Amino acid sequence: MSLDHRQQQYLDAMGISCWEARPGFFSEQKNVSLEPLLVESRPSERLEEQAIIDKTAVAADAFRDPHREASEQQTDKAKWEMLVKKVSHCQQCHLSQTRINTVFGVGDQRANCMVIGEAPGADEDKQGQPFVGRAGKLLDEMLFAVGFKREQVFIANILKCRPPGNRDPRPEEVAECNTYLLQQIKLIQPKVILSVGRISTQNLLNSKEKIGRLRGQVHYFGALNIPLVATYHPAYLLRSPSEKRKSWQDLLRVLAILNN
Repeated sequence: MSLDHRQQQYLDAMGISCWEARPGFFSEQKNVSLEPLLVESRPSERLEEQAIIDKTAVAADAFRDPHREASEQQTDKAKWEMLVKKVSHCQQCHLSQTRINTVFGVGDQRANCMVIGEAPGADEDKQGQPFVGRAGKLLDEMLFAVGFKREQVFIANILKCRPPGNRDPRPEEVAECNTYLLQQIKLIQPKVILSVGRISTQNLLNSKEKIGRLRGQVHYFGALNIPLVATYHPAYLLRSPSEKRKSWQDLLRVLAILNN
């Protein structure tokens, strides 16, 4: 795998070792199996991981669907702008009384990977952008390590407003915001969803299982059966860096789904 200096820095920040392939390895491995990425990989499988990333890290644009017509995109744009306006003026729950800004989401409106977190924090509330603090920086590093720039995915949250004191979202708050999230997913039409953290994953999958049990496999979301991969929240990884390797495996599952 060929890494530029910035990608190598991000891999180092995640605690991921980069193995050098022996000469001629990748030319020998013309048809690398994706199956090892659907389970926890062992050290002996890391070269296969590198081959997968090498195929996809060139540009996320390679995954775009070329068949979406200009007229369809124009219609989606109008719907998108209307949705942005509705969210920015939303007063459906009491969180509208304490927020500074709504946090609609950022990124590519035609992204094949949609990243969904739980709720805005203090920094996100001030700036109106998701994942902008230390956890956001780590999320950017994680995405970049497998070839995605922040603007090549779409990043959103379960809630569009910050709960006071960064407390967990309440069920009634999630219910009020759910319509907005579902409309975003419908308009974006992602090929895969990366759910970040326990709260996001439990709500998306309607589950009470711990995140440790929900990650490590591929789930399917909604009527469209969109593949969903759960991973640890970057804020948790900052507190527990030894778990970064597991999140690395989750990112590789996302790439495996896109490749398939």
